Amino acid sequence: MTSTVLITGASQGSGKATALLFARNGYDVALAARQPERLESVAHQIEALGRRAIAIPTDVGNAEQVQALVAKTIEILGQVDVLVNNAGICLSGAIEQTSLSDWHQIMDTNFWGYVHTVQALLPHFLARKTGVIANVGSFGGKMPLPQMTAYCASKYAVTGFTDALRLELAPQGIHVCAIHPGVINSDFLERAQFRGTTEQVSDTMQQQMQTVLQAAWVSQPEDIAQAIWDAIRHQKNEVVVGATFWATELHRLFPGMTQWAMQQTLSK
Repeated sequence: MTSTVLITGASQGSGKATALLFARNGYDVALAARQPERLESVAHQIEALGRRAIAIPTDVGNAEQVQALVAKTIEILGQVDVLVNNAGICLSGAIEQTSLSDWHQIMDTNFWGYVHTVQALLPHFLARKTGVIANVGSFGGKMPLPQMTAYCASKYAVTGFTDALRLELAPQGIHVCAIHPGVINSDFLERAQFRGTTEQVSDTMQQQMQTVLQAAWVSQPEDIAQAIWDAIRHQKNEVVVGATFWATELHRLFPGMTQWAMQQTLSK
């Protein structure tokens, strides 16, 4: 039977790039995201490559919708061999500007969305004694970032979840890996949220991020897709993508130095 991958956050950016890469490598693909039209467009591109694709609009923060997503995928495609948890949102702003609603929104998508898919798929993987779970985290789940406390909290949660899950599921024949991108030059700004003291400050923060996205060291969606593919194919436990690998290594070795450097950016 043809191998099948289920990808969340698959309508654009690195999720879309990952879906197309897996299709080119012979996988049938189940696509999940909130935007039906974009999902259908990606599905048509996959079908043009000669693979089967199903587009299932899903809010991963809703456990019932995720259960339906998994059930429909198995019903139509027969099985799931690989889960790529990729859905996520970005929120930037000082902690005092971050509301409780912001916290719930970012944790529901970035963390609980991953828990929901794993919980829904785990019985299928355990019954087959095989499967791969690839959780897309962030370098913000490896080191603290200024003005991104809620985002980092959600991504650190993904890191801990992934590491503990790997430890527990490896004896069951299930491989769990983490892919940590740095900044990605994609359309994520459509979903990114900025919290400033005024609307003008929020707009300035967004413009600054837009400038950063044009830097030569910034990763492209295809870079993330390739890292996911390599991590799964070569059974890697963790990959930090792009130039931010050096930043995370510096923080691991010299956390006091990176803490000082980050504080300097806040004082400017």
